[in-house]
Amino acid sequence: MRPTLPETAPPRMRAQHILLIAACLHVPVQLVSTSERCDDWGVDTMKHKPVYSGEPAKIKCPLFVAFVKYNYSTAHSAGLTLIWYWIGQGQDLEEPINFRHPDNHISKEKDMLWFRPALLNDTGNYTCMLRNATYCSKIAVPLEVVHKDPGSCLSEAVKAEEVLMYHDRVKQNLTCPDVQSFMPAGLEPQVRWYKECHLMKYDYPDRNPNGLNLTFAIVLSAYEGQYTCMASYRENGRDFSLTRTMRVKVVEAPERATAPLIIYPTKRIVYDRKPGEHLSLRCEVSFTFLKDSPQEVWWAIDGKHSDDVTDFKFNITTTEAPLPIGGTQIQKILSVPHVTEKDLKRNFTCFAQNNRGIAQAQAVVRIKPPVLRYTVELACGLGATVLLVVILTVIYHFYWLEMVLFYRAHFGTDETVLDGKEYDIYVSYARNMEEEDFVLLTLRGVLENEYGYKLCIFDRDSLPGGIVTDETLSFIHRSRRLLVVLSPNYVLRGTQALLEFKAGLENMASKGTIKVILVQYKPIKKSKVKELRKAKTALTVIKWKGEKSRYPAGRFWKELLVELPVKSRTRNLSSQQDLITLSPTGD
Repeated sequence: MRPTLPETAPPRMRAQHILLIAACLHVPVQLVSTSERCDDWGVDTMKHKPVYSGEPAKIKCPLFVAFVKYNYSTAHSAGLTLIWYWIGQGQDLEEPINFRHPDNHISKEKDMLWFRPALLNDTGNYTCMLRNATYCSKIAVPLEVVHKDPGSCLSEAVKAEEVLMYHDRVKQNLTCPDVQSFMPAGLEPQVRWYKECHLMKYDYPDRNPNGLNLTFAIVLSAYEGQYTCMASYRENGRDFSLTRTMRVKVVEAPERATAPLIIYPTKRIVYDRKPGEHLSLRCEVSFTFLKDSPQEVWWAIDGKHSDDVTDFKFNITTTEAPLPIGGTQIQKILSVPHVTEKDLKRNFTCFAQNNRGIAQAQAVVRIKPPVLRYTVELACGLGATVLLVVILTVIYHFYWLEMVLFYRAHFGTDETVLDGKEYDIYVSYARNMEEEDFVLLTLRGVLENEYGYKLCIFDRDSLPGGIVTDETLSFIHRSRRLLVVLSPNYVLRGTQALLEFKAGLENMASKGTIKVILVQYKPIKKSKVKELRKAKTALTVIKWKGEKSRYPAGRFWKELLVELPVKSRTRNLSSQQDLITLSPTGD
């Protein structure tokens, strides 16, 4: 128990209280006299780290480390006395510590102050004073005691110690730090290891708990994270535990470290600017991990470090980003708000350096050439080209049939030479009066009389008494084209026309000696003949539009001529040339 006084007590009563405590503790009165001068080194926060409530803690007096030339034993032999005081959190009065109280959990061992265990109300500043009749020196050490976060094995207030482990190294140990100095010599604690506060048992590959060590069979980037060890031991009939947390960072092994790699600028990138424009030069550098190595990136202007350039107005911004396996990417942007012609002639070079070497890359900056005249010429040329393409597209759209027929008439190869065929066209149609008139009067009249093609019409050219099927197949075999006149009556099953159609399709698909042409005389809403449905999808359908299509130089006949055989007969040639005009195609 620590004797205390109310904060409202008068100063004289406080001094008497201190003298009384000093007498009880057998401390010379002159050691605590408030009138004597003592060298006060303030508060040492260099090694301040919170400790967990209920766990052992210790404070070492810093006077023997940095401020006194001899250790505790030599100081004691020289007549110097070490005294401990404390001031609680939120309190104003500094009090001596009563180490003789039977319930006190604080003890003094040489230059060390021990807490077995530390409690929340132990939070405060602990002052160690070393003095004799002629010398006095003191320094305070803070102690912060915290609870663990609810549902967690640690507290966010306790900063984890960072531990570096090398990537792809085998059999590396992660050791639970600052544990053995708390326990009696030769005592082995019971240790449990946690990863992100999850107990590590058998489901963590390549990581094996082994007492105070956690052995990594091989170190991988995926093993980064927060590891906690809890060491339990028994001392003087009491159970204690210590919690230590480390943050593992996986980095590149030293032998794999390289010189900096400049990613940007490159020779392929050219900055073309006009005077008065904004210029922004980016220097991007990748560094591999190298412990205790500087990572420097800077711009040089005309061979001088940017910090030494005074006749040039610019700004430099720096950003850093982490890379895998401990690497770093640094970017420095040199920005000139309004560049001058003189500035565009300067030499801009990016430099990067670490302990493995130095790298450099120049940014190519040029004055942008005047482009107005070239732009006008380019625009005019592009406009003329677009206009020409549009005109040619329009001409082709309206006159493509005439172009094809002109080419056939002058450069086409005669298909009738030595092919062994007797007829140019076999006409297949539904046998009714209307369609017979269309075939015999219209199709035959134009194709035979105007263009010189030889048509085979079964009802006209077949001999009486023959077998219909055999003669039909014979006629189709001796023809170069099968012209099918489509109508609703044509698709009736069982008709001779359907036999002719299927025979022509089979010949076209297997032998390729005949080509099928579809002429739609009347629309067919829905056909149950699958061969016809497929043919209409794969072949061009030429539509007859009644009176609009009767004109021999109309679009219907031009489309039909494109599908018919090329013949070099004089009549056929002259007739086709009559169709080739430069007027838009009509129906």
